[in-house]
Amino acid sequence: MKYLIFLLGTFFVMEPACSQPPASRPPVKNDKFDEELTRLLSFSVPTIGVQELRNIQNEVYIFDAREEEEYRVSHIEGARYLGYKKFDEQKLADVPEDARIVLYCSVGYRSEKIGERLQKMGFTDVNNLYGSIFEWVNQGYPVVGADGATTPKVHTYNSKWSQWVDNDKAEKVW
Repeated sequence: MKYLIFLLGTFFVMEPACSQPPASRPPVKNDKFDEELTRLLSFSVPTIGVQELRNIQNEVYIFDAREEEEYRVSHIEGARYLGYKKFDEQKLADVPEDARIVLYCSVGYRSEKIGERLQKMGFTDVNNLYGSIFEWVNQGYPVVGADGATTPKVHTYNSKWSQWVDNDKAEKVW
């Protein structure tokens, strides 16, 4: 009985530490946005920064975990639509389980949930883009529309979430 009480006590004392954001996170331009991300995310999927993804953009599988309407407005070049509510695992049929995968959505919450799903499916190198497409745009990297051409538009989900896109050149759509 004492052993059981000790184990339960240890679990309750250590559990909050497990849910804390990592001390070393990829940089974002806005400190308030970073605070919001650390509140939203559980960090159950390893994160990758915008600059790191930009450097390896053509060497990884990039998937957009937003809704199709958001993807059509704009997405990171080379990203494939995967979806969130209408997630279709058949879109991963040609992806090796050990391939490096980077997921993104608007801010990283939905892509983290899809990343957890991919991990359960057996994918071993799944990453969540920290700050997702909002941070990508904030750092000045281009997005493309449904026609493949560069566009200033970024779907911000709704007016509340649009506050986190602070690049003056971005045209917010919701």
